[in-house]
Amino acid sequence: MSSSQTAVKVESLSPKETWISIGIIGMLFFIFGFVSWVNAILIPYFKIAFTLSNLDSYLVAFAFYISYLVMSVPASYLLRAVGFKKGMMYGFFAMALGAYIFVPAAMTRTYELFLLGLFTLGSGLAVLQTAANPYVTILGPKESAAQRISIMGIFNKGAGILAPILFAAVVLRVGDSELFQQLDQMSPEARDAALTELIQRVITPYAVVGTVLLALGIFVRFSPLPEIDTEHESAEVAEANSGKSSIFQFPHLVLGAIAIFLHVGTQVIAIDTVIPYANSFGISLLDAKVFPSFTLAFTILGYLVGISLIPKVISQVNVLRICTLLGTALTLLIVFSSGPIRFLGMTVDISILFVVLLGLANSLVWAGIWPLALDGLGRFTKLGASIMIMGLCGNAIMPMVYGYFADLYSVKMAYWVLFPCYLYLVYYALHGHKIRKWKIA
Repeated sequence: MSSSQTAVKVESLSPKETWISIGIIGMLFFIFGFVSWVNAILIPYFKIAFTLSNLDSYLVAFAFYISYLVMSVPASYLLRAVGFKKGMMYGFFAMALGAYIFVPAAMTRTYELFLLGLFTLGSGLAVLQTAANPYVTILGPKESAAQRISIMGIFNKGAGILAPILFAAVVLRVGDSELFQQLDQMSPEARDAALTELIQRVITPYAVVGTVLLALGIFVRFSPLPEIDTEHESAEVAEANSGKSSIFQFPHLVLGAIAIFLHVGTQVIAIDTVIPYANSFGISLLDAKVFPSFTLAFTILGYLVGISLIPKVISQVNVLRICTLLGTALTLLIVFSSGPIRFLGMTVDISILFVVLLGLANSLVWAGIWPLALDGLGRFTKLGASIMIMGLCGNAIMPMVYGYFADLYSVKMAYWVLFPCYLYLVYYALHGHKIRKWKIA
């Protein structure tokens, strides 16, 4: 790493330096959340503007998150070569490029170009995630790592609450509900003109987002964020890892990456499908836009509980077990329950509220998995983090699986895809994270 002369051990940081670092990384997690969770409204928005099927509309999530599979390992080598700070700067620059691609995509109303912009945004975010997640995990005692990650989660999901609402405020108009209902009755020319005007509303907001991301890249590069040394191991860790030459010799990491894949898939399904699911009950896009924000609000509630109780009252692994079991139970309630209930002045099906409550079940799963999976990696930490970040491609694949079954059966029955995911997460929480050697029959 070029910055090895300035890299410091985390134990040498003062409390002030540690909290400054947490604040800066928190800002990064806010950006992660804003850029990622706006997909919750981009999916139904593009579905209307490009007249897409359920499956095709979830290409938004696929294009954005498949970049994690492609870019995570290269990101780890980039970080080893240039350090955390320069690597984060390059990540922001890539995200800015992705945002700027939205401008010609909107001007030409080209869905494939939007998908390229989303892939580029995700690629930059993969670099940032590969840097920020291990950074905050090792920035203090491992027993309280879930607490620190929960703080990051508040930044992330707080931005997620704002993103769909702000996007809707900027690009949607009061009369759009009537417009959407009239599209099928319009002449081809009038319909094409209306949809072109609709999609071009994203030009200004994404041009602004691109400029802000450029500025943030420069800020992080020259910020007081310390370069943390992850290459040198303690004597105990070095001895344990002395015979290991591959990252795949850490079963708890590999199983943890699978857990991350399934966890983020369940999380993005809960958030990105709740609007179309509400639409299936006759709730309009303008009314349904609040549901992702409520899902994320329950996630923040879970984070606050985690910050308050971990590790003094309950261990992070026991919280992980509770959350995964709750997700399993809520999945069954979604597919088996039905009936009207009043919520926010609307009459909604009760199963929609169980989808929203998945936000609580998902809240501390990420925070629980990361410290368990990175435990004892030592000099393999950055590469191990890249394997974990590769798991975020679950955000790309799982919504596509949901969309396939939604088209094949129904948007309600498609939630069955969550059930095996939560069962695996329960397994990892109970046993999988303890495995330190592969058993060969």
